[in-house]
Amino acid sequence: MDSYHSNRASWAAGLLSPLSPTTIESLEARSRDVQERTFCKWLNTKLEANGYPPMTSLVKDLSDGVRLIQLMEIMGDTSLGRYNKTPKMRIQKAENVNRALEFITSRGVKLTNIGPEDIIDGNLKLILGMIWTLILRFTIADISEEGLSAKEGLLLWCQRKTEPYKEVDVQDFSLSWSDGLALCALIHCHRPDLIDYDKLDKTDRHGNTRLAFQIAQDHLGIPQLLEVADLCDTQHPDERSVMTYVAGYFHAFSSMEQTETVSRRVEKFAELMQSVWVSRNDYERRVRELLRSMSEMRTNWAAKSFVGTYADARQHAASFQNYKQTTKRAWVTEKQDVTTLFGNVQTKLKTYGLREYVPPAGLSLSDVDAAWNLLLKAEAERSKAINAEIRQIKENLRRKFADLANDFERRLRLISTELVSIEGPLEEQMEQVREIQTRMPALSDSLHVVAAAEDECRDANVDENDYTVFTVEDLRFEVELVSQSITKKIAFIDNQIVSRNMTNLTPAQLEQFESTFRYFDKDESNTLNQSEMTAALASLGIVYSDEDMDLIYDQLMQDYGAVTFEAFINLLVDIMEDQTSPAQLRESFRGIAGDKPYVTELDLRVAHLPASAIEFLRQAMPSSTNDVGEPEYDYERWLDEVFEQDGL
Repeated sequence: MDSYHSNRASWAAGLLSPLSPTTIESLEARSRDVQERTFCKWLNTKLEANGYPPMTSLVKDLSDGVRLIQLMEIMGDTSLGRYNKTPKMRIQKAENVNRALEFITSRGVKLTNIGPEDIIDGNLKLILGMIWTLILRFTIADISEEGLSAKEGLLLWCQRKTEPYKEVDVQDFSLSWSDGLALCALIHCHRPDLIDYDKLDKTDRHGNTRLAFQIAQDHLGIPQLLEVADLCDTQHPDERSVMTYVAGYFHAFSSMEQTETVSRRVEKFAELMQSVWVSRNDYERRVRELLRSMSEMRTNWAAKSFVGTYADARQHAASFQNYKQTTKRAWVTEKQDVTTLFGNVQTKLKTYGLREYVPPAGLSLSDVDAAWNLLLKAEAERSKAINAEIRQIKENLRRKFADLANDFERRLRLISTELVSIEGPLEEQMEQVREIQTRMPALSDSLHVVAAAEDECRDANVDENDYTVFTVEDLRFEVELVSQSITKKIAFIDNQIVSRNMTNLTPAQLEQFESTFRYFDKDESNTLNQSEMTAALASLGIVYSDEDMDLIYDQLMQDYGAVTFEAFINLLVDIMEDQTSPAQLRESFRGIAGDKPYVTELDLRVAHLPASAIEFLRQAMPSSTNDVGEPEYDYERWLDEVFEQDGL
């Protein structure tokens, strides 16, 4: 042991002999090179784990801010919102970098003497300092050992784990790691199955270091951030690079640590007091920052002025809305968080019977509430000022849309009134309706002007309008209703002309046939398809085989182009004249009823009438209820009403 440490001390002393300024400058440059390579690899482990390509140069790859934002989103496990993914101009790069730096500071990480221009211009020294701050925050800051945290905690952890190994003496994160034995000891301490420490050649510095790197990467998932030469071939291994790499060992082995029981009570109390101290400092720092931010916002609002244009006012409104959706919400969350943090501190102290925590003057929760109330008051005044600025412009847009919408509705109402008031001979009524129909396309086209005015209101965020109750959707719906009314009116007049010309049918028959046609015209197209026609005939007691019905339907389609009301009436006239007399129809109902003076729904179903025909007959025929509550339909009386009495 004495021989080994004597040789090692002699070697180290040789490395640490006085150096010239030129040599010192060269060593600093080498240290920066090592840091750049190490830090780049460390960052690449984050990027590659999340599907991003690795970086090759910190100066080049971080200069546009894109990679920096990606890294912050990965480390912070959150989204930084929209940013310039392919920035070309310097200002776009500056916006990206500034967004990332603001996020870093928002997480309580203090950045010193570095701004967006330093990263854009590739100031390697400051960039390395920033990355080191991130490594401390996201990799080393959470390391804790016996009440010590970060660097001291990591060093203590290494010392405790390597204490049993006589050749290892960890005093720092530099020369203590130059022979590879400390790394091998850490691996052997936790995973003795991976390395036989006793068989190592303690003088083979390069071999031991290379072995530790390889085992750590292959079996422990610890990426090789350093090169062998970075530890073995330099007078002073870079402390930050070594810490970054060794921290990987701590995190890899943290899940394997056994809970220690010695002096647990003292350790727990020390941890408690440290956590209270950290929480108190965190509370005070965050409250100061929150109060400062709110005061600064009130000052900014008071200094703002309008230039009198709608674009300027809208920009003010957008900025204010963005504040409410981002900054204010962050402050609301922060206010709640510091309140919770204060309560947690007090709860911890009370649980252990310790003295209550009293914040410094100006940092109490009541001070936060008072500042918050001032912010809300200033916010209300700001909102009123913006609304007053854009109100007149919005008012003009409201009136423009209302005038167009009201005028359109008035013209549409005049057409509806004109349609309802049509009278006179049927042919003249038909001419008047068709003339009205020709005016509808032009009216419908003019709705585009109203829609354009509505779009202007929407673009200006005009959500309410006291000058009209109509929207474009309302007017479009009413146009459709009027168009449907015109179509129905034409069909009605056409049917009336057909009915008028049917002199060989009684008025009762015409009424019955027309109501039947309307009932089965489900889509109100004034035509029947084959299934509707079949059901309509069956409801009148006229049933054909499928083959006959196909022939009848095809003939009507050939003669009329569709089964219109006229075609249907003419078909019924032919049937009534050539096939079925009223007496035959009465006899058919008696056959279905089994000679009863009434027919039941079951009788109709047994006769295999279509369901739609049964439903029609149930609604058309007068009915009464028997003793068991079953409806009985009086087909005799119904036929008397449909046909003239002397025809039966």
